[in-house]
Amino acid sequence: MAGGGFCRLPNGTVVVALTLTRPADGTGSCGGTGAGPGAPVRVLVHAANRARALTRLRNLGLRAVYLRGNDRPPTPDEVTAVLHHPDGLLWRAAPQPDAAGVRPLGPVHQASSQPVSSCQELWHPIRALLGPSGYAGPARPAA
Repeated sequence: MAGGGFCRLPNGTVVVALTLTRPADGTGSCGGTGAGPGAPVRVLVHAANRARALTRLRNLGLRAVYLRGNDRPPTPDEVTAVLHHPDGLLWRAAPQPDAAGVRPLGPVHQASSQPVSSCQELWHPIRALLGPSGYAGPARPAA
């Protein structure tokens, strides 16, 4: 599940948006998000460049994080949310495609005539995704 993209801001920094699967060992509360273990989540990272954004996620224990292409860049609302958060790392449950297969995320689908649900989940700090320890687990099992 590698939907993601980035956008460069006027000050030279980037916002990276990735759709990842929720860690199975994350013990943070689902809080009615529908994002149980293994569910897709949208993660936003604000960093100096793309490599540092991915490194921030890898340092938290999310090891298999790659940005291939720019097919689902962050929307203006996502950019605003991550810029206003002190950590610069946010997540929420990824929007699911409707019955017609249209994803309600991204600039291509915003102009469609399909109605999009106005009820959206709020953004959560990354600590809520990874659990109380704030770490998704070891990179490799101890030998």
